[in-house]
Amino acid sequence: MAVSRETFQSELERLQEDLLRLGTLVEEAIYKAVTALKQQDADLARQVVEGDDVLDRMTEEIEGRCLELLALQQPLARDLRVVGTALKIVTDLERMGDHAVDIAKVTLRIAGQPFIKPLVDIPRMAEIARSMLRDCLRAYVNRDVKLAEEMIERDHEVDHLYNQVFRELLVIMMEDPKTITQATHLLFVAQYLERIGDHATNLAEWVIYMATGERKELNV
Repeated sequence: MAVSRETFQSELERLQEDLLRLGTLVEEAIYKAVTALKQQDADLARQVVEGDDVLDRMTEEIEGRCLELLALQQPLARDLRVVGTALKIVTDLERMGDHAVDIAKVTLRIAGQPFIKPLVDIPRMAEIARSMLRDCLRAYVNRDVKLAEEMIERDHEVDHLYNQVFRELLVIMMEDPKTITQATHLLFVAQYLERIGDHATNLAEWVIYMATGERKELNV
């Protein structure tokens, strides 16, 4: 039996609140993961790894509720976009959380080792990626297409920093083969952050779709 229109709108609001809660937890996981890396804090890294179960449960709950909304009531075109966008956004958020866990696992592997280079660009990548996520969530709430479109410039900045980290670590590995193991781990961290930026760009594209009904490819 179809739910009432009023109940349906209330469920959409609840869905938005839960997505924002998940997004906030993902941003926190990214922050903790990179902080753990910088400080070589194994306990903090383990917190991030253990917290992945919470993110996974929230993801499953949100996905289940989206499917229930689609089953209980045939949404209007705009509402269908809202629910469909939520399904896409929750997938990108879950993957961003997975990358935070990947970074934490790197910290556990290299904890206690002196860094082969100061960590400057990697924390900067994380800062930009987190700001992208925060603004994507704000754009989602406010249906702010302009703010969503601005994500691409910051994604380019993350990509630039990734390329810089890649070149610097490659030179270090070539000069001293003993650095290869740690350099490889740091390259993975930079790659995870670059992917987080890509997922944030995906979020922005889905916000634009939800607000306008048009698919706009930002990362071209």
